[in-house]
Amino acid sequence: MSLLENYPNLITIIGLLTLLHIIQFIVLDISGIITKHKPGSTIAANHDSFLFRASRVFANTNETIAIFILASIFCIVVQASTLVTEAAAAAYVMARVLYAVCYYANFQLMRSVIFGISMLSLIVLFAAGVSAWW
Repeated sequence: MSLLENYPNLITIIGLLTLLHIIQFIVLDISGIITKHKPGSTIAANHDSFLFRASRVFANTNETIAIFILASIFCIVVQASTLVTEAAAAAYVMARVLYAVCYYANFQLMRSVIFGISMLSLIVLFAAGVSAWW
């Protein structure tokens, strides 16, 4: 029996997160091309700049995606609750989508709230693994 059989939706959720990250990468690249940004040069910290916001969206996903992957693997290995694991993973991905939209649109307060939701989702995901482990 495969460990993943208990988590039929988790693979889809991970695939959607991968697609989101690819889209964020493309948005960043296209905004760099449009603004004629020299590759490798520093992007000025300016929330009025879409290029800066796009770079922060991509960087922030990079900063949290490893936690998501590790927590997901942990839940699979310890056979955490399927419901909690998949719900927390889905909440994380949905929050990341909304976070990106809010950051692109420069909705600062809403972006911060949604970031908090994504972090809470990661904590719940990890807690599901810990709960099953003990």
